Amino acid sequence: QVQLVESGGGLVQAGGSLRLSCTASGSIVYVYSNTMGWFRQAPGKRRELVAASTSGGTTNYADSVKGRFTISRGNTRNTVYLQMNSLKPEDTAVYFCNLVFGAGNNYWGQGTQVTVSS
Repeated sequence: QVQLVESGGGLVQAGGSLRLSCTASGSIVYVYSNTMGWFRQAPGKRRELVAASTSGGTTNYADSVKGRFTISRGNTRNTVYLQMNSLKPEDTAVYFCNLVFGAGNNYWGQGTQVTVSS
Protein backbone atom coordinates (compact mmCIF):
# COMPACT_ATOMS: atom_id res chain seq x y z
CA GLN A 1 0.00 0.00 0.00
CA VAL A 2 1.30 3.45 -0.92
CA GLN A 3 0.98 6.36 1.48
CA LEU A 4 2.03 9.97 0.99
CA VAL A 5 3.08 12.08 3.96
CA GLU A 6 3.35 15.83 3.55
CA SER A 7 4.97 18.45 5.76
CA GLY A 8 6.00 22.09 5.67
CA GLY A 9 2.78 24.05 5.49
CA GLY A 10 2.03 26.96 7.77
CA LEU A 11 1.32 30.66 8.09
CA VAL A 12 3.56 33.20 6.39
CA GLN A 13 3.36 36.86 5.48
CA ALA A 14 3.10 37.94 1.87
CA GLY A 15 6.50 37.91 0.24
CA GLY A 16 7.72 35.11 2.46
CA SER A 17 8.75 31.56 1.67
CA LEU A 18 7.76 28.03 2.59
CA ARG A 19 9.06 24.62 1.58
CA LEU A 20 6.73 21.64 1.30
CA SER A 21 7.97 18.06 1.44
CA CYS A 22 6.27 14.81 0.49
CA THR A 23 7.50 11.27 0.96
CA ALA A 24 5.85 8.19 -0.50
CA SER A 25 6.07 4.89 1.34
CA GLY A 26 5.74 1.45 -0.23
CA SER A 27 8.35 -0.55 -2.08
CA ILE A 28 6.36 -0.47 -5.33
CA VAL A 29 7.19 3.23 -5.64
CA TYR A 30 10.75 2.29 -6.59
CA VAL A 31 9.70 -0.14 -9.34
CA TYR A 32 8.18 2.27 -11.83
CA SER A 33 8.98 5.63 -13.25
CA ASN A 34 6.54 8.07 -11.75
CA THR A 35 5.24 11.60 -11.63
CA MET A 36 4.98 13.40 -8.32
CA GLY A 37 3.39 16.77 -7.99
CA TRP A 38 1.53 19.31 -5.93
CA PHE A 39 -2.04 20.43 -6.30
CA ARG A 40 -3.90 23.00 -4.26
CA GLN A 41 -7.48 23.73 -3.39
CA ALA A 42 -8.73 27.01 -2.01
CA PRO A 43 -12.15 27.31 -0.33
CA GLY A 44 -14.93 27.22 -2.91
CA LYS A 45 -12.54 26.47 -5.76
CA ARG A 46 -11.57 23.37 -7.70
CA ARG A 47 -8.36 21.52 -7.04
CA GLU A 48 -5.68 22.73 -9.44
CA LEU A 49 -2.21 21.64 -10.48
CA VAL A 50 0.60 23.73 -9.03
CA ALA A 51 3.66 21.83 -10.26
CA ALA A 52 4.68 18.32 -11.23
CA SER A 53 7.91 16.46 -11.88
CA THR A 54 8.60 13.12 -13.50
CA SER A 55 11.26 10.86 -12.06
CA GLY A 56 13.19 11.65 -15.25
CA GLY A 57 13.30 15.33 -14.34
CA THR A 58 10.67 16.87 -16.60
CA THR A 59 8.75 19.60 -14.78
CA ASN A 60 5.51 21.46 -15.34
CA TYR A 61 4.18 24.56 -13.56
CA ALA A 62 0.95 26.46 -13.39
CA ASP A 63 1.33 29.89 -14.99
CA SER A 64 0.40 31.55 -11.69
CA VAL A 65 3.46 30.16 -9.90
CA LYS A 66 6.12 30.24 -12.62
CA GLY A 67 9.21 32.09 -11.45
CA ARG A 68 8.15 31.87 -7.79
CA PHE A 69 7.82 28.14 -7.05
CA THR A 70 10.34 25.38 -7.74
CA ILE A 71 9.59 21.67 -7.68
CA SER A 72 12.40 19.20 -7.10
CA ARG A 73 12.87 15.51 -6.47
CA GLY A 74 14.97 13.79 -3.88
CA ASN A 75 17.73 11.33 -4.72
CA THR A 76 15.23 8.48 -4.66
CA ARG A 77 11.97 8.13 -6.54
CA ASN A 78 9.78 8.63 -3.50
CA THR A 79 10.27 12.27 -2.49
CA VAL A 80 9.22 15.61 -3.89
CA TYR A 81 9.67 19.15 -2.63
CA LEU A 82 8.03 22.45 -3.45
CA GLN A 83 9.98 25.62 -2.67
CA MET A 84 7.56 28.52 -2.60
CA ASN A 85 8.99 32.04 -2.71
CA SER A 86 7.37 35.45 -3.01
CA LEU A 87 4.15 34.04 -1.63
CA LYS A 88 0.93 35.94 -2.23
CA PRO A 89 -2.39 35.85 -0.35
CA GLU A 90 -3.93 34.14 -3.38
CA ASP A 91 -1.56 31.20 -2.80
CA THR A 92 -3.54 30.39 0.34
CA ALA A 93 -4.94 26.88 -0.02
CA VAL A 94 -4.64 23.30 1.10
CA TYR A 95 -1.74 21.77 -0.82
CA PHE A 96 -1.92 18.09 -1.76
CA CYS A 97 0.91 15.83 -2.82
CA ASN A 98 0.12 13.51 -5.73
CA LEU A 99 1.83 10.39 -7.06
CA VAL A 100 1.05 8.68 -10.36
CA PHE A 101 2.76 5.59 -11.73
CA GLY A 102 2.08 2.56 -13.87
CA ALA A 103 -1.45 2.12 -15.16
CA GLY A 104 -4.14 3.76 -13.06
CA ASN A 105 -2.10 4.16 -9.87
CA ASN A 106 -2.97 7.59 -8.48
CA TYR A 107 -2.38 8.50 -4.84
CA TRP A 108 -2.98 11.61 -2.74
CA GLY A 109 -1.59 12.92 0.50
CA GLN A 110 -3.82 14.20 3.27
CA GLY A 111 -3.09 17.85 2.48
CA THR A 112 -1.21 20.61 4.27
CA GLN A 113 -2.54 24.11 4.86
CA VAL A 114 -0.65 27.09 3.48
CA THR A 115 -1.91 30.49 4.61
CA VAL A 116 -0.40 33.72 3.32
CA SER A 117 -1.39 36.87 5.16
CA SER A 118 -1.40 40.29 3.53
